[in-house]
Amino acid sequence: MAHPLIRKLEQFTRLSADDQRLLERVTSEHVRRIGPREDIVSEGDEPGEIHLILSGWACRSKQLEDGRGAILAFLLPGDLCDLDNFLLRTMDHSVGALTAVTLAGIPRSLFEDLMLNHARIAQALWSSALIDAAIQREWTLNLSQRTAYERLCHLLCELFLRLRTVGLTQGSSCELPVTQAKLAEATGLTLVHLNRMLQELRAANLVVLKSKTLTIPNLEVLMSAALFNPAYLHLDQAGEASDTAAAVPILALDERSDGLQL
Repeated sequence: MAHPLIRKLEQFTRLSADDQRLLERVTSEHVRRIGPREDIVSEGDEPGEIHLILSGWACRSKQLEDGRGAILAFLLPGDLCDLDNFLLRTMDHSVGALTAVTLAGIPRSLFEDLMLNHARIAQALWSSALIDAAIQREWTLNLSQRTAYERLCHLLCELFLRLRTVGLTQGSSCELPVTQAKLAEATGLTLVHLNRMLQELRAANLVVLKSKTLTIPNLEVLMSAALFNPAYLHLDQAGEASDTAAAVPILALDERSDGLQL
């Protein structure tokens, strides 16, 4: 499979062979593997490198002083965990592994070189950051306006499409390696309510969940149930073949992500 970061960035800008070789090099020199439930970076840290997920799933999260917390985003292969720290330096949230994760650390000096001296790479990285912000806005809308049923449908649609962009879907199925408790944190639901919504989705044959694998029999029907408009993911604009164009991703529907523990 193609390098997940290169595959993701080429949704925005066509990268030259030299650009691709450079990205492969800088993301292969500081690789490490961490286990589930380990922190990649914690709130208050001042990391000296930018972290890229090569495999596995992670999440952004914040906690209140009394221990209550929420998942703010799911991070998938090809995602940069802490791009904002290129400028902001100090983490204002935590990033933790949900599964075993393989990470590439890009030293700040190398990342600065990418941003300042390689225009197409920089353009693609900022485009990716803008899509992340758009996803965050959609999650805010989910929590304030969509019903519990719609929220869960919407999240499953989004994860499926994002996995498709980096080649981690197979047909209409994908792995979904998160527990119901984590899905509840991401959707602002209690575990009991989340479980009830999953049972409703199964009864309506909108999803099939088995052995940590999610299958969506009819994606269009699930999108309709979620009031899902994929415009915020900018899937309708394929990257142009020119050296200067920055286009935004196209998303074909497929299925292979990480599984759901039930």
